[in-house]
Amino acid sequence: MATQRINLRQSLSTWVPLLLFALLLLLAPLLLSDFRLSLLAKFLTYAIVAVGLDLLWGYSGMLSLGQGLYFALGAYAMGMYLKLEASGSKLPDFMVWSGLDTLPLFWEPFRSPAVAILSAVLIPATLAALVGFLVFRSRIQGVYFSIITQALTVIVGLLFVGQQPYTGGTNGITNLSTIFGFALADHGTKVGLYLITVVLLALIYLIGRWITGSRLGRLLVAMRDDENRVRFLGYNPVLLKTLVFAFAGGVAGIAGALFIAQVGIISPSAMGVVLSIEMVVWVALGGRGTLIGAIVGAILVNWAKSSLSEGFPNIWQYFLGALFVGVVLLFPDGLAGIVRQIGQSWRARSGAREGHAVPEPHP
Repeated sequence: MATQRINLRQSLSTWVPLLLFALLLLLAPLLLSDFRLSLLAKFLTYAIVAVGLDLLWGYSGMLSLGQGLYFALGAYAMGMYLKLEASGSKLPDFMVWSGLDTLPLFWEPFRSPAVAILSAVLIPATLAALVGFLVFRSRIQGVYFSIITQALTVIVGLLFVGQQPYTGGTNGITNLSTIFGFALADHGTKVGLYLITVVLLALIYLIGRWITGSRLGRLLVAMRDDENRVRFLGYNPVLLKTLVFAFAGGVAGIAGALFIAQVGIISPSAMGVVLSIEMVVWVALGGRGTLIGAIVGAILVNWAKSSLSEGFPNIWQYFLGALFVGVVLLFPDGLAGIVRQIGQSWRARSGAREGHAVPEPHP
């Protein structure tokens, strides 16, 4: 009976804060201005990327420094549809400036919103699966894997910059006005896109929880700790790694598609090294291997970045850098690790008062 009470208390301590957090996000449109709501929506798209990266790095031990690539590919896929919708029967403006007189053939399918949405997921996921299979089959891991993912991001970014007539070049895809016929500037559209982002974030988080709690999740952790032992047990680490890498890529693509709808612009700078490294910082600061820590880290870091840049436009980078260094040095398990330690201490004291041993919580 006492064990049941302890398990119930642990379940409540896990799900009640999550439900309150979700409720707060759902009530945000009633509390925030359009500008602040769009800003929060952008942060939530970053949180979606962070969940995929946490599965990849925190649970599987693969540090990717190139998730910005898959994020940008998803945004470009959705952006092509939005640009064609905004242009109507005319060519997109950057194509006219570049001297094109007909729409490129590979742009034609993106007149369909269904094609754009599917492409925003399948293109990043397929590319990640292909790259991952080739890399993992060669048993490349550790820092070499990180370097390859970063190099690939830089190469594709340079390719997009050089293809001005087809991608918009350095400026990227801009001047978007509608989505599915609704004006992006309307309050109702902003609220609708925000709520869709919240729902998709919750869904992806729950899928992540299901994966980490399943046999696959245990295999990912075992592979992170000792890949050779997993191989000797008869499992194929190449397929496992490829699967989770493709999933993280697809999730980043979903986030990118939501991002361009919220922000209205995507450029090759999203494929740069800076954004991909920032994504790693979000997960590290929030606490890798926790999923919810990745979400909180993405939101808090970007909120701090926005607030500090508004209050201290000339020196905000120093404050943000000091925050990163301080948390990593003082709290290596991130913010989620701090909360976990506080929760364990509280449960230990509660168990001691009741005279029962408290089981260790599952990570």
